[in-house]
Amino acid sequence: MLTVFSDEHYMRQALLEAEAAFERDEVPVGAVVVCRNRIIARAHNQTELLTDVTAHAEMLALTAAANSLGSKYLDDCTLYVTLEPCVMCAGALAWAQLGKLVYGATDEKRGFVRHGRVLLHPKTQVAYGVLENECADLMKRFFQRKREG
Repeated sequence: MLTVFSDEHYMRQALLEAEAAFERDEVPVGAVVVCRNRIIARAHNQTELLTDVTAHAEMLALTAAANSLGSKYLDDCTLYVTLEPCVMCAGALAWAQLGKLVYGATDEKRGFVRHGRVLLHPKTQVAYGVLENECADLMKRFFQRKREG
């Protein structure tokens, strides 16, 4: 029997990835890609570790998901990410023709929404605000620690 999990379940998995980033002193963003009710990719920000400004959680998760499926198109997949994707990541999601994007906290400064939803593929469904407080709190704790450090 197939178990169907909620958006909250998968966002909690993304939060685990974000917490791993937090522990590694990376900006705490986590992502999971789900295809047919199964997590096929997990990632968190690794820009510091890899000295690579493109090593965002979403980008790493997209690459892992494409490798898992053997396809660059993720139209049957949902990406759960703890923070609204930036413009770069939104562009990559568009090229991947992502089926659905679910994000937790909004990013007023660097999020793609301020530039318009047109950055995503026209068929990509979007949901946001899933576990928003938990996602935002982790970001706040990270930057507070940076300011105090």
